Amino acid sequence: MTDSTLALPAYDLFSPEATADPTALLHKIRAESPVSAIPRLDAFLLTRHADIVAVLRDRRLVPANMAQLLDAFSPEERQELLPLRLSMDLWMGHTTEADHVRFQQLLKRYFSPATVNGLRPRVRELTTELLDAVAGRGRMDVVTDLAYPLPANVIAELLGMPTTDRERLQAWSRDIVAIFQLADVDRLRRSQRSVLEMQDYVRELVRQRRDDPRDDLISTFIAAEDEGVVTEDEIVANCVLLLFAGHETTAGLIANGLELLLDHPDQLALLRSDPSLTPTAVEEMLRCDGPASLIVRQSTEPFALGDLDLPAGKRFYLAMMAGNRDPEVFPDPDRFDITRRPNRHTAFGLGAFYCLGAALARMEADECFRVLLERCPDLRRESVRWSPVPPLTRRLESLVVSFPAE
Repeated sequence: MTDSTLALPAYDLFSPEATADPTALLHKIRAESPVSAIPRLDAFLLTRHADIVAVLRDRRLVPANMAQLLDAFSPEERQELLPLRLSMDLWMGHTTEADHVRFQQLLKRYFSPATVNGLRPRVRELTTELLDAVAGRGRMDVVTDLAYPLPANVIAELLGMPTTDRERLQAWSRDIVAIFQLADVDRLRRSQRSVLEMQDYVRELVRQRRDDPRDDLISTFIAAEDEGVVTEDEIVANCVLLLFAGHETTAGLIANGLELLLDHPDQLALLRSDPSLTPTAVEEMLRCDGPASLIVRQSTEPFALGDLDLPAGKRFYLAMMAGNRDPEVFPDPDRFDITRRPNRHTAFGLGAFYCLGAALARMEADECFRVLLERCPDLRRESVRWSPVPPLTRRLESLVVSFPAE
């Protein structure tokens, strides 16, 4: 590593201002030092679109194994959290490229464009059912009444999870999200408890599918196990991952996307008047406030980025929000424009580790917004509540809206 990295500036990514709304800080960092240091995390921060794209496509940088974050705890705490780590180490989509490809091959049937488009009628039906449940009240919390249950139901159906157990999935997921944040040991204990409960639950589903195979993902995994492609422990761990990841990011896309529309009434009116703009509206939601505002990579070898020689074994935090608002790529980048074309955002990543569920998330959001805006043309925002998720991210906890009761 050259001495040039030692002189990289560092910024306070954990200040109240940065966690409340990091947009201004990220613009400042990108303009002053597109590659900067994060001393608190012993890592680097990338904020320029071109650099983020280069790193996402560089096979010398792999997804940072979230389980490695547990190394920061005491030996006693690491031992206590060992079951969580062992489960996370089996997550094929978040480990090596070879495992990711193996995962893709197993899932390609269910996440192909044809299969995803075939789910559209069911997504419309599920959206309608969720809106029916709140129609008489004339109000709902978009997060808990629509954004989370819709994709949770979709992924649960793909896996063959009984309808009566779907609320348990959402409760488990609220605990598991801590794994992807800078959580303290108490939150990780809760995460571990929910992961282990989910594993026991999925293992029972696996047992049932061995006796009674069906046209679902678990049965596909079992067939792959018979061919020696996966083990039972990998099936269980990765079904837990799918049950969580298969709805968490899509829920964020729907909730954050509606908040953007409510913040920009001109764009909301335009989308209501022309529903054919929904696909480009979803892309703009992903660009402006996508659910994955930070992606973490780790270098396996030294590599060069511009005039910097960067070391192996370091973490790189890719600020997707900053890259997706880079004025070198996106004219008037802070403007929310549902007609924006082209829109070369990186909300789902790029390269070998491109998000497996990108097409499914896009389709679910597309159908959800079409049904919602047709069914509730007079949405009014009553309240919104965000919670900070340092560094540089936040989570929409509640979005209460009202509409004429049916």
